[in-house]
Amino acid sequence: QVQLVESGGGLVQPGGSLRLSCAVSGSIFGVNAMGWYRQAPGKQRELVATITSGGSSNYGDSVKGRFTISRDNANNTAYLQMNSLKPEDTAVYSCNAKVVRMHRWVLNEDDYWGQGTQVTVSS
Repeated sequence: QVQLVESGGGLVQPGGSLRLSCAVSGSIFGVNAMGWYRQAPGKQRELVATITSGGSSNYGDSVKGRFTISRDNANNTAYLQMNSLKPEDTAVYSCNAKVVRMHRWVLNEDDYWGQGTQVTVSS
């Protein structure tokens, strides 16, 4: 069984910062790419940031220069440092991980999602 546990959401004033974390646990062989996505009420889910196991990152246009994604491969954990937060960053942020598991001596990669954490930017 695989679990993604997120933490770090909350209420912050405009211009403030938050740090989200996403820890992958369970019977796994490894974790390839990890990422954060967000969905605001009435809007489609959008990419926030992704990071490969080698550390290459990619960001959505709306967060470039303000958010930084990083990861600790030894602990299968990804982080999202969010600075200069704006009201339009308000959304449920969900972690995604491409998890590699072994089944009958064959490695398979599957998508897993965290439960989501609310980030609210408001004065």
